[in-house]
Amino acid sequence: MSPRLTGIVLMMAAMVFFTLLDATAKHLVQSLPPVVAVFGRYAVALGLSIAVILRKGDLALVTTSYPKLQVLRGLLLMASTALNFTAIIYLQLAQTAAIFFSIPLWVCALSVPILGEKVGLRRWIAVAIGFLGVLVIMRPGTGSFHWAMLLSVTASLCGAVYNIVTRKVGGRDRAETSLFYVGLVGAAAAALPLPFVWKTPQGIEWLLLGFMGLAGTIGHFMLIQAHRLAPASALAPYMYTQIVWMIAVGYLFFGDVPDLWTLVGAAIVVASGLFVFAGEARALRTPAKP
Repeated sequence: MSPRLTGIVLMMAAMVFFTLLDATAKHLVQSLPPVVAVFGRYAVALGLSIAVILRKGDLALVTTSYPKLQVLRGLLLMASTALNFTAIIYLQLAQTAAIFFSIPLWVCALSVPILGEKVGLRRWIAVAIGFLGVLVIMRPGTGSFHWAMLLSVTASLCGAVYNIVTRKVGGRDRAETSLFYVGLVGAAAAALPLPFVWKTPQGIEWLLLGFMGLAGTIGHFMLIQAHRLAPASALAPYMYTQIVWMIAVGYLFFGDVPDLWTLVGAAIVVASGLFVFAGEARALRTPAKP
């Protein structure tokens, strides 16, 4: 199997694990405070990353060239997770996933002020159309709108800034290092409010917390490896396979059926995201003018 094809397979597999993560979280937050689920997710991730580092016997993996940025990455991802876990109490998995697909649009828009990148008119139009798709999903001002959708939008924004910061650290810090700091910062930040909202998990909930952390860690590791093996433009279309899994799992385990407007909005967001990725690929292939 070629590296490119391996990367695509890993990307699709990562989407399955992320779906399992969200589905498990949706089940847990029906009886546990979201903060407890968030802490469990990152505590397990931290434990797994420490086990990997100890197994490799390379303690240098806990050192980073960007300590402040790694802390910022961890806080952003933890915030995105906490907002998402709260949103899925009230929303269907398909709805949160469709809104979350706006992350590439946010990345494109924010890369201008944060990274100083140039974005052409066609990509700006695609970004605008993509955000119109988000509005189609949310339908503010109608009876279908739910305030939790604003949490999903904010979670997407946090996820986008997390991706931008990851670009900064990815050049020098290894994948194991980044996973370690995500777990460390996420668990530490989630632990702060934990004494005020703690509710002891019962029976199988302990196992589900462990499974959720395992699914998230495996998914992120697969995502990192996929980007090492194949260009982002080749992987991008397969990221959106998650909507299929979210719809299927939402129906099978929660009886949720997305309405037509959610599907239409999701299609608009996905199409716009793919256009943005294609534009970035063209920009990378175009040599700079002297």
